[in-house]
Amino acid sequence: MQSFPDLGLGQNLLKAIENLGFTTPTPIQSQAIPILLSGNRDFIGLAQTGTGKTAAFGLPILALNDFSSRETQSLILAPTRELCVQISNDLQKFSTFTPHAKVVAIYGGANISTQIRQAKNGAQIIVATPGRLIDMISRKAVRLENVRFVILDEADEMLNMGFQDDIDDILSHTPASKNVWLFSATMPPEVKRISSRYMHNPYELTIGKQNEAADNLDHRYMIVHEKDRYQALKRILDVTPEIFGVVFCRTKMDTQNIAEHLMKDGYNADALHGDLSQQQRDKVMNRYRNRTLQVLVATDVAARGIDVRDITHVIHYHLPDEAENYTHRSGRTARAGKSGISLAIINTREKDKIRQIEKKINRSFKRVMVPDAVAIGEQQLIHFIKTIHDVKVNEKGIENFLAQAMHELKDLDKEELIKRMVSIEFKRFLEDYRQAPDLNAELKHPGHPETDRYKNQVPRMFINLGYIDGFEKGAMLSYVLKMTGMVKSDIGRIDIKPVYSFLEIEDKKQMENALKSFDGEFYNGRPVRVELSGGEEKHRKTKGKRKEGNFKSSSGKRHEGSRYEKQKKGWGENPRTSGKKKKKW
Repeated sequence: MQSFPDLGLGQNLLKAIENLGFTTPTPIQSQAIPILLSGNRDFIGLAQTGTGKTAAFGLPILALNDFSSRETQSLILAPTRELCVQISNDLQKFSTFTPHAKVVAIYGGANISTQIRQAKNGAQIIVATPGRLIDMISRKAVRLENVRFVILDEADEMLNMGFQDDIDDILSHTPASKNVWLFSATMPPEVKRISSRYMHNPYELTIGKQNEAADNLDHRYMIVHEKDRYQALKRILDVTPEIFGVVFCRTKMDTQNIAEHLMKDGYNADALHGDLSQQQRDKVMNRYRNRTLQVLVATDVAARGIDVRDITHVIHYHLPDEAENYTHRSGRTARAGKSGISLAIINTREKDKIRQIEKKINRSFKRVMVPDAVAIGEQQLIHFIKTIHDVKVNEKGIENFLAQAMHELKDLDKEELIKRMVSIEFKRFLEDYRQAPDLNAELKHPGHPETDRYKNQVPRMFINLGYIDGFEKGAMLSYVLKMTGMVKSDIGRIDIKPVYSFLEIEDKKQMENALKSFDGEFYNGRPVRVELSGGEEKHRKTKGKRKEGNFKSSSGKRHEGSRYEKQKKGWGENPRTSGKKKKKW
């Protein structure tokens, strides 16, 4: 296995690499750096996002520049502000022990006067977004006639964002003798055209197959009805309380709406999209990098260049319009050899898109179910217990209250105290999820094996009573037989959950009668709700005299419905985007 000293880098760069804690080069670095250090050939490097492409071109650039001169010798173009800043910061770290090295970042949204001053003071390496660089060229603040190297990073995304004309304009100010290095995660036709236009006999290096996703990335999807996307997202976040992830949406409006609803519902989330000012974007990204922000809701463009360590999940709230963008999205996680999860929330009409992505990235997707109350409750309790175990005790802060607390709890031993603490948390969780429905949707396409599997299932009746209400299978069977007048043979499998249950009733007429039998029924002061589970049939709810979600308990107090029920009714599809014709794949 190669090490960095084997690649031909100078001592100053090796010292910086060691100082940063890097020991072993990634495949793209070990293969690209020796070739680029020759400094006399155009180069195309194709590798997944997160494989270390910045160091692969950044270290050779620093090795080849003449830092005794103040002229601009290297130009790096990036599609977004975030990526521009990231590359600039990385190069500055790599050049810590390189005397007189100066790297300047030029991008929109920042003070242009400051950038002009920095560029005119002598910047051997400029990292820029195309739009702001053209502005700087027109102001004669940047001169490119002595540029020896031009690097196009994330070239596919730059072209996808419509920067073709800008790139033509910028490169017209550079000498014909320059070398062009092109780095990309995918190789669409547009990138091939740009390579043929600006490059001569380039060396091509592909790490892995083109467009292929990382081996350590777990690809999953879940199927819901369109109106249930947001509730499915919330359940994903609830079942992974320690998540550190990115949620991708197609539009700026969706990104902002979803982030606002998550924050309103108590989740540690914020939005990142192109309508934010640079100050707002920097604030959000600083919070995310410092992990004081747990979930980043972003558009494809805004999230390019997010190089944050240890992202656990990428969640596709909507699949991207272009299949290639899935590679870029999912590349936010499973970086530097670590594992990650890429999870898509799709509706019943989008299964074909999953199949197309599977072919494109040469990876299989696994269907997973939207978490139910049992799965969420288990993970929430484990997280709660772990939080108690790991919390740092503020001795001084609780000093005035500790004596009273000890007095109140003196008759409880350790085991009893733990039971009561867990019971409080379990009760809180129960209130949130007692009325939570099953969000998993069936596939609509006939002939598909998953569709046929669901078709052949015996119809099931959902009832909002479970073993928390004192029911086990025998008791539930007796209760339903008493209410419906059916006999034991009319009911098949009974599945008891903590806060709800399912009963198989094969006969259609018996099912209709059973659903009617619970109209107006209450159990321990709570309305009993039954409905036909799954399928495309319309759910039928009971019509009690007192409306569910706003009823009086035995104490006479009025209670609101569960958090999930209220949110399910209060927010679903975006009215501005629902019903619009989607771009065909």
